[in-house]
Amino acid sequence: QVQLVESGGGSVQAGGSLRLSCAVFGYTYSNYCMGWFRQAPGKEREGVAAIDSDNIPSYADSVKGRFTISKDNAKNTLYLQMNSLKPEDTAMYYCAADWAPCRVIWPFGPFNYEGQGTQVTVSS
Repeated sequence: QVQLVESGGGSVQAGGSLRLSCAVFGYTYSNYCMGWFRQAPGKEREGVAAIDSDNIPSYADSVKGRFTISKDNAKNTLYLQMNSLKPEDTAMYYCAADWAPCRVIWPFGPFNYEGQGTQVTVSS
């Protein structure tokens, strides 16, 4: 059974940084797209960043130059380094995985596997 577990969320002031982690258990497919989504209260879900099995990243325009997605295959962990955080980055952040290529499935999904989310709050 595939399980994704996020961690690293928290509260930070504008301009600060956070690194989210997503531990992946039970995913045995060699091809994948893994990504981060976020959803703030009253707003639509937004694809933030994704990375495929060829290590090619994709980013939403709203986070380009501030966020970096990466993965450690040895640790089966996906990361999202978030710098220069803004209040509008406040949301619940979810990681997701699917065997479809990112060019097909990101940013709209749906992804087959998704975590429970971790809250990020940025104060001004």
